[in-house]
Amino acid sequence: MNQNNLLATLQENRLMQTEEQVTNFENALAEIAESSDENKLSAYHLILDDQCQQPEVMFSLIHFLESFDMEKQITAFIHVVPQLMITASEWTRIIHNRILNDVSACGVYCHGLELINRKNPHHFIYDLLKESVINHIERPRGILVGELAEPNSLARLQVNEVKK
Repeated sequence: MNQNNLLATLQENRLMQTEEQVTNFENALAEIAESSDENKLSAYHLILDDQCQQPEVMFSLIHFLESFDMEKQITAFIHVVPQLMITASEWTRIIHNRILNDVSACGVYCHGLELINRKNPHHFIYDLLKESVINHIERPRGILVGELAEPNSLARLQVNEVKK
């Protein structure tokens, strides 16, 4: 089957409401993975759907996306975020967080968001993503956001760690 037909199969079966749809999705993804086309990265991202009944199977698509060159995958993700937020806001968040948790990917992401913000100044979604990346980079490591109830909490935490 050609890439366009396989992509259509993924799209048609993305909700995975039946065992047959799950099998069709898995088979199409496996075949795409054998001869993937990086020019279709944006389309691959747009298969994600929060209404999917088998999130563990959909995660195989996330792993497939992450198998591409990091810069190309992140660039494709950035370009489809406004569309992806409509049908797959949860999957968008998952990819966003996975990127933030990888130092190299985070740098590529930050740079990509800067570039797209130059082309689309003040695009609300891109502004939010960029702000999220900056906050992630600047927050102290090992401390979860929300654990710092007051500015001196970090100092107290460090002092308590030394006393132990």
